[in-house]
Amino acid sequence: MTRSRSVQVRPAGPNALLVELPDAERTGAFHAELLRRRAAGSLPAVEEIVPGARTVLLDGVMHPEDLARRIADWDTPSHAADDGGVVEIPVRYDGPDLAHVAALWGVGADEVAARHSSYTYRVAFCGFAPGFGYLTGLPAELHVPRRDTPRTRVPVGAVALAGPYSAVYPRATPGGWQLIGTMPDPAPLWDLGREEPALLTPGARVRFVAKDGTP
Repeated sequence: MTRSRSVQVRPAGPNALLVELPDAERTGAFHAELLRRRAAGSLPAVEEIVPGARTVLLDGVMHPEDLARRIADWDTPSHAADDGGVVEIPVRYDGPDLAHVAALWGVGADEVAARHSSYTYRVAFCGFAPGFGYLTGLPAELHVPRRDTPRTRVPVGAVALAGPYSAVYPRATPGGWQLIGTMPDPAPLWDLGREEPALLTPGARVRFVAKDGTP
């Protein structure tokens, strides 16, 4: 095991490394740093870089021991760089859990919309369903628990909160997140006809834009 400040690097196979980090924000920052170094040509050959909630998997590493030593010497960034554009997600803040979230935050429903749409989020990782991105960016005091009883069906385009994450449901599925809004005209978050099927990819920055119908 190699340790670099708050970063731990473990072998995950003959040509793979698993980098463990303390939280989602640092994981997103580390992932962004890997992509920056690979684009600059300063990262040794790696076939796949896969972020998780608190891990980044590097697979197809040509010289894993050498890369592990390099990572140990990195000055890991405290936040991800803000290079690139921002994906805007239109939201009508009218979800069935809006009043409950407002009570948890100690504000009115209109203030939930104002606060949630005031932050810039980052896709920490993807999972659960194709196109489902876990977005970090809410301050700790606005984190909310999952519902005690999950819904059997959450509609496509639902905007939701759970723990430190925001998300948009790319298709109708069961789910236990707090639903605070909907996309008025859901753009496909997952489309196999696009060169990049996922609209929200790890590292992307996201803004929610309140639309008509919001309280």
